[in-house]
Amino acid sequence: GGQILRSSLALAVLTGQPFRIENIRAGRPKSGLLRQHLTALQGAAAICGGKYTDGTGLGASEVEFYPGSVRAGNYEFAVGTAGSAMLVFQTVLLPLVLADGPSRIIITGGTHNPAAPPFEFITRAFLPLLRQMGADINLRLINYGFMPAGGGRIMADIKPVSALKPLTLLERGDQQDIYAEAFFANLPFEVAERELEAIGSHLSLPGPAKRVREVKSSGPGNVMMVTVESENTTDVFTGFGRRGLRAEEVAREVADEVKDYLSSDVAVCPHLADQLMLPMAIAGGGEFTTGKPTRHARTNAATIARFLSVETTFEPLGETRAVTVRITETKG
Repeated sequence: GGQILRSSLALAVLTGQPFRIENIRAGRPKSGLLRQHLTALQGAAAICGGKYTDGTGLGASEVEFYPGSVRAGNYEFAVGTAGSAMLVFQTVLLPLVLADGPSRIIITGGTHNPAAPPFEFITRAFLPLLRQMGADINLRLINYGFMPAGGGRIMADIKPVSALKPLTLLERGDQQDIYAEAFFANLPFEVAERELEAIGSHLSLPGPAKRVREVKSSGPGNVMMVTVESENTTDVFTGFGRRGLRAEEVAREVADEVKDYLSSDVAVCPHLADQLMLPMAIAGGGEFTTGKPTRHARTNAATIARFLSVETTFEPLGETRAVTVRITETKG
């Protein structure tokens, strides 16, 4: 999957270890590298003067990557389609956090994509925890980009740190706020209204907690988003409108995820859990509680272990499906 490639690229740049990866996205309907994966590969090479196998392009199923030394600087990457700019950002982020000087990154592509963290997830849920680990990152949204038109644009300013600090997140703490937002561009206002009415009913949200966000974008797009702010963490849950799917169904899918999270005692949702494993491993350790570990999470743990001397364990929490994910350094 694409996550194996992105994690491997970040870790290769950080550790100086080359790698070869085969059967890229072999189980997907459209296998091999997509535009966002190719841009992540090109971005990783750019920030360290790295090289990869000749002929690697769209649809490639194998890649060999040889990193150089990470270099701070100003970089601009264009996915060229509505492929996720946020996933490209995450590929180059951690190496630049640990670079020898400040960097600025500008990326164009999709900012709100299915199967990828949207901009608000990164800024509300992920980056605040990275800041707790010592990182200094300012990420801005310049243009929204939805599939299939794309045209989104983000800018990040990164100040370097010598090392990341371990992080412990075993409890999310008392709930501070919960609110729903319906983002839409170049679509009838009624779509957002129906989504907010449905999710407000599912989650018993008062009027002020339901917010319409009409935004400008190159093409049509719709995202239903619920943000849960707690004492120690913030989690963001999203659903994407698409042709043939009723607004009420988009809202129900998001509401079900939120209800599962709220009914548990875990600190982070499975999506945020996937994102936290890499920085914690780079920091040399950390732990958090989350729901039943996804295949993504277990695959990410195995990938990290190929590059770093760390062990990731998934320890069951009582009789529930929840786990404590613990990352510790090992000898070797």
